[in-house]
Amino acid sequence: MAGRAVFAVGSVLCASISLAFAQSSTTSSADATTSYRAIFTVPASAQNGLNVLPNINDPEAVSAQDVCPGYTASNVVRTPYGLTADLRLAGSACNVYGTDVDALNLTVEYQSSDRLHVEITPSFVDSSNSSWYILPEALVQKPTIDANANTTLDSDLNFIWSNEPTFSFSVIRQSTGDVLFSTTGTKLVYENQFIEFGSSLPENYNLYGLGETIHGLRMGNNFTRTFYAADVGDPIDLNIYGDHSFYLDTRYYEVDRTGNLSYAANATNATGQYVSYSHGVYLRNAHGQEVLMRPSNITWRTLGGSIDLYFYAGPTQDKVTKAYQNSATGLPAMQQYFTFGYHQCRWGYTNWSELQDVVDSFSKFGIPLENIWTDIDYMNQYRDFSVDENRFSFAEGAQFLSKLHANGQHYIPIVDSAIYVPNPENASDAYPTFNRGNDSNAFMLNEDGSLYVGDVWPGYTVFPDWIGAVLNGSGAFDWWTNELTLFHQNLSFDGIWLDMSEVSSFCYGSCGSQNITMNPVHPPFSLPGEPGDIQYGYPEGFNLTNATEASSISIASASQASANSATEPPAPTTTVYERTTPSPSVRNIEYPPYVINNVQGALGVHAVLPNATHHGGTVEYDYHNLFGHQIINATYHALLNVFQGKRPFIIGRSTFAGSGKWAGHWGGDNTSLWAYMFFSIPQALSFSLFGIPMFGVDTCGFNGNTDEELCNRWMQLSAFFPFYRNHNVLSAVPQEPYRWASVIEASKVAMNIRYTLLPYIYTTFYLAHTTGSTVMRALAWEFPNEPLLAATDTQFLLGSSIMVVPVLAQGANTTGGVFPGVSSGEVWYDWYSQSSVIASPGENITIDAPLGHIPVYIRGGSVLPTQQPGLTTRECRSNPWGLIAAASVEGTASGQLYVDDGESLTPNATLSVEFSLSNSELYASARGTYEDTNPLANVTILGVGSSVSSVTLNGAKISSGWSYNSTSKVLAITGLSNSTSKGAWSGDWVLKWA
Repeated sequence: MAGRAVFAVGSVLCASISLAFAQSSTTSSADATTSYRAIFTVPASAQNGLNVLPNINDPEAVSAQDVCPGYTASNVVRTPYGLTADLRLAGSACNVYGTDVDALNLTVEYQSSDRLHVEITPSFVDSSNSSWYILPEALVQKPTIDANANTTLDSDLNFIWSNEPTFSFSVIRQSTGDVLFSTTGTKLVYENQFIEFGSSLPENYNLYGLGETIHGLRMGNNFTRTFYAADVGDPIDLNIYGDHSFYLDTRYYEVDRTGNLSYAANATNATGQYVSYSHGVYLRNAHGQEVLMRPSNITWRTLGGSIDLYFYAGPTQDKVTKAYQNSATGLPAMQQYFTFGYHQCRWGYTNWSELQDVVDSFSKFGIPLENIWTDIDYMNQYRDFSVDENRFSFAEGAQFLSKLHANGQHYIPIVDSAIYVPNPENASDAYPTFNRGNDSNAFMLNEDGSLYVGDVWPGYTVFPDWIGAVLNGSGAFDWWTNELTLFHQNLSFDGIWLDMSEVSSFCYGSCGSQNITMNPVHPPFSLPGEPGDIQYGYPEGFNLTNATEASSISIASASQASANSATEPPAPTTTVYERTTPSPSVRNIEYPPYVINNVQGALGVHAVLPNATHHGGTVEYDYHNLFGHQIINATYHALLNVFQGKRPFIIGRSTFAGSGKWAGHWGGDNTSLWAYMFFSIPQALSFSLFGIPMFGVDTCGFNGNTDEELCNRWMQLSAFFPFYRNHNVLSAVPQEPYRWASVIEASKVAMNIRYTLLPYIYTTFYLAHTTGSTVMRALAWEFPNEPLLAATDTQFLLGSSIMVVPVLAQGANTTGGVFPGVSSGEVWYDWYSQSSVIASPGENITIDAPLGHIPVYIRGGSVLPTQQPGLTTRECRSNPWGLIAAASVEGTASGQLYVDDGESLTPNATLSVEFSLSNSELYASARGTYEDTNPLANVTILGVGSSVSSVTLNGAKISSGWSYNSTSKVLAITGLSNSTSKGAWSGDWVLKWA
C-alpha cells in the first residue's frame, strides 16, 4: 500500500468509506485511543523541499570528467591474493560536487577462481568520517577471500592497470581476451559527496538487473538508473522501493566454420551458431547513486561511500547468480510450504465478519485460498500492534483465526515502519508501544538529540533506528521483538507484511517535533475515496468492452479534475531551481551538490530527512537505502522468537542486496493496467537475479479499478509466480476472483496447475535456497546461445521445466510464443493436450489463447513430481503423488523431489527423490529419513514413440489402469495406489513398458 495516495488512480463511483482520521470522537477499550477533537490536516506545503534539478537534466551542470584531474597510482605492492597501491590526485583538486579526497588506497583481491574484488577507499578514515565512506559488514555482507583461494593463477579474470594518462584499470576474461570492464579513457573522481567512474561497453550490450525499477528486462543503452529508496506508486523507469546495484552482462559471439568467435552486436540470424559469455558486476555501496547507461559506456555516480566492486566471471547466468548469492547476499530464505498457496488481501476490508465472508466465498466457489491478509484497516487509527476494538477486536479475531487455522489457512497482517507519538495533552491517547520504544532508545533523532518526528498514516510519528541498533547497540531490535511477541499473543498471525520502509514520511523534516499536541493528524493529501480522490481509472480498452459505463466514468472523472483544478493554486510561470555550491570539507547532506534523478526530487521529500541522526552520531544520508533491509532483519529475528523453530514468513517492500536471505518481496503499488501486468514479468526476473525469488505483484492491480478481462488474465499469470497475491486499493471495485464468473473459472484452471505442481515449485525453491539457482527464469538464461532471446520478457520459465506464455494485451485471443532450443533438439509439450509442439528455430508461433486459457508447456527431458490439488496446501500434502515424465528427443528425462515437514527452520528429517527416464524405464530412487506415506496415484509419460503392450512396476505386471494414445504419444498409468500403499517413496522402484 502506497504512502503517497496522490499517485492512486481510479475508483468506483459513489465510494463510501469510514476512516479513523475523520473521527471526531470514539469510545474505546483501555488499549485503544480517542480522538477528542476535530482532526487537523497537515498542510500540503509541509511535503515540500527545495526545487532541485537533476544533474542529468541540468544544462548548466559541470562535467566532472572535463574539470577533474584523476589520480596517479604509486607504491604498487603485490600480495598473496592481488595487489595494493596508493592513488594520489594527478593535479589540482576540482571540488566539483564536494571536496576531493587527495589520497586513496587501492586493493585488488582475487577472492576465488571466479570472483575479483577491486576496492578504492580514502587513505585516512577515522570515526569522524567512517560512515561517509565505509559500509559496515554488520549492515551489509561483504564478500571475502575463499579459504581455497591460494593463488591467482586459476582465475579467469585478470586485473590490469595503467597511469596513462591517469590511473585506470581493466578487467579481462583470460579465456577469451574479452575486456569485461575498463575505465580507460575516463578519470576517477573521488570526493566526500561524489564518486564517478565508468567503463566502456560493446555495441548493443545486454545488461540486466540494476533494480529496483519498473522497466523491461534488458536495461537498454540509453537509460539512467537511480538508486534511492522511495515510497512511490510504481512509476515507470524511475527509482522506487529498493536498491540492488548489481548487473548481469551477457555478450553473444558468432562461431564461424573454423570455430573462431567474433562479437555479435546484432545477432539476428535464427539459424546462426552463437555462444554467449556472461559476467556480473556488483557495487557494494548503500548511498544514493545513479548508473548512466549510454550507447558505448556505463557510468556510476554515487553520493558517498566507496568503490567496492566485485566481478563475477560466470560465464553463465547460473554461475554468476550462484556466485553472487553465495558471496555477497546469502542464499534465499526457505519458505514454509503454505506460503506457496494463494493469498487474498485488500485495503478496505472493514471487520472480521467481512474477512470471514471473503474466506467463505472462496470455499463456496471452490477456489483455493491459503492466506487472508489485512491492510492498515485492522489497526486502531493506523497504529502498529493495535486493533480497532470496534471492528477488529482481539476477542473476535481469536475466534476468526481459530476457525481459519482449523481449516489449514493462515493470516498475515501489515505492519508499517513508523510509530505513532501519543498526544501528551490527551490521557486517553496512550500508546504503550511508543513508550516502550522511547524508553529503549529505539527511535531516530534530530541533530540536537531530540526525537525526529515525521508524519505517516497515524499522524506524527517516529522511526525505529535500526542502524543505531546494529552499530551501537541501541534498543530497536529488542523492542521490536518484544512488540511482535506481545502482538502475536493477542493475534495469532502467521507471517508479517512490512510496508512504508523506504522509509517514508509525509512531511519534510521533523515536522511534528513542535506539534505533538495536535496528534492524531490527517496526512497532507486526500485518501482514495475521499472527496476529490474518487477513483475513476480503469484498464486500457475498458471503453471498448464497457462503453456505456466508460462514458459515465469519463464525465465524472472530468468533473472531479475540474473541481480539483479550481482549488489548486496557479502554477508558476517560471521554474526556479536551487543549486548547492560545495563548501570545503563540509558535506551538505540535505541538498547535496550533485542532484540524483530521484523520483521525489530532493532527498528529504516524502522520506526521512538526510540529517536525521542515528544513535552513535551517524546520519540518514549515509544509510537511507538500508532502512528496509534492516527492518526485515529485525522482523526475521523477532519472528524466530515468535515461531521458535519455524521459518519466518515476511514480505517486505523496501529491499537491499541480501534481503532475500530473510524475506520475500512484492512489486509494490502497481496499477490495474495491462502495462503493469506485462511489467510484472521483468520485475520478477530481475529479483531472481537479486536473490529474492519469493516475488509476486498485486494481481489484478493495486491502484485504480480492474475489470473482468484484465483480472481474468492476471489471475492466471500470477499463478506461476512464487508469491501469488491479489490486493487492491481502498474504495476501488472489489476484485476477489469470485466477483466474475469467467475469473472464477480462469482462476480454477490456473490454480489447478499451480497446486498440482506445488511439489515441483517447492523443490525448485529448495534448490534456490541451497545453491542460489533461480526459480523464475528468463529464456535467455536457460538457453544462453540463442541471442534472439536476449530481450524476451513476455514469457518465462518456472524452474527449468515449465514455460508460461501469457496473454498480455487487451482483447487478444491469441499470443505469440518462442520455443527455445528446438534448433538443438529441444522438445516442448503442451500442458493441456500433452502432445509435442512443432516449432522452427526462432519462430514466434501464434498460440490460441481465448479468455480463460493460459498456455503452459513442459520441457522435454523433465520429470515433474506432482500431487493431487486441493483447496489448501495442507490438503494437497495429504493427497496421492503423481509424476509427469516428458521425454527428450533421445527418449530420456530426469527430475527430483524434495520433501520435509514444510515449516521447520532446520528439519529433523528430509527426503530427496531422484527420477530418471531412459530406454522405456522410469526409475525413482529416494534417500533420507522423512516419512511420507502418501501413495503414488499416477504416472504420465509424454513422448512415447511406439505402441505399448505391457507395463510393469518392480517386475509386477500392471494388467489394467493404463492406456497409450498413439496420436498424442502419451502413456497414462493410473491405479498405482495399491502397489505403493506404504508410500510412493518408501522404496526405490522401476516402471517399465514395452
